[in-house]
Amino acid sequence: MKNNIFSNFKYKLEFILVYLIHLSLNYLPCAFASTLGGLLFKIIGPFTKTHKVVKKNLFKILPNEKSSIINKLAKESWVNAGKTFFELLILPKIINDSKINFEGTEYLNLIKKNNEKVIFIGIHQSNWEILLPSIDTLGLPVGGIYRHINNPYINKLILDIRNKSILTNKSFYTPKGKKSAKDIIEGIKKDISIVLLVDQRDSAGELVNFFDYPAKTQIGFIKIARKHNLKIIPVENIRNDKDIFTLKFYPQIGNFEKNLSDTEIMKQIHNIIEQWIKKYPSNYFLQHNRFN
Repeated sequence: MKNNIFSNFKYKLEFILVYLIHLSLNYLPCAFASTLGGLLFKIIGPFTKTHKVVKKNLFKILPNEKSSIINKLAKESWVNAGKTFFELLILPKIINDSKINFEGTEYLNLIKKNNEKVIFIGIHQSNWEILLPSIDTLGLPVGGIYRHINNPYINKLILDIRNKSILTNKSFYTPKGKKSAKDIIEGIKKDISIVLLVDQRDSAGELVNFFDYPAKTQIGFIKIARKHNLKIIPVENIRNDKDIFTLKFYPQIGNFEKNLSDTEIMKQIHNIIEQWIKKYPSNYFLQHNRFN
């Protein structure tokens, strides 16, 4: 009983802090709010236990790089993490006010022309939160999965912010778990495409090499693509100077007609996203313990 009361009190204090930051950031220009988040995380991040995870990931991603460069990239990664967190708290404003460039839109035009449903796949790179609402602004209804936050008050706040960032009535967010599987299938039946981030560890997943290390990997979305005859479209997310974003759409991946296994298709996907990460390592979410 006492533990429940303490936990609830703690959750409310955390919520008040995050909510006040959320309110304050909405009065600031997007670029200033983003810079502020990056600065705060750059100062605090290197003193946390997670910084060891960041450096461990970098040594695996860039095994031939000098320690001095690894240390520099590790510190820089906190800048992107901080920017992303503060940008999330003002996500509708980021979507409306920020310049988001699109490349490879010819693939989107084909999808629209043929009235196709697809699975867009991305990774935790740049600001990954912009991916779903940005595609939504192009007139393509999409559904995405989010990880439930332990603090129920903050979880509701963040979900409300995400929902306010989407324009179409069909687009949606669903919490990871049994409900998400049901919602995703129902969405596909209603001609809604799916947005998934496919780079993080899945304890129930298959072992697939990632940067030459066996890593537990989610491949269930490939089975869904097979069953419902969906194209898989990779989307690279790039943070440019002055925090202008570029979403680059790639051609369909995975030729199911060649009888490739799900694992073989996932290896193709890993090859693509490894190149994205190598190009901009400090803009990748290195704080996640991917190789554990």
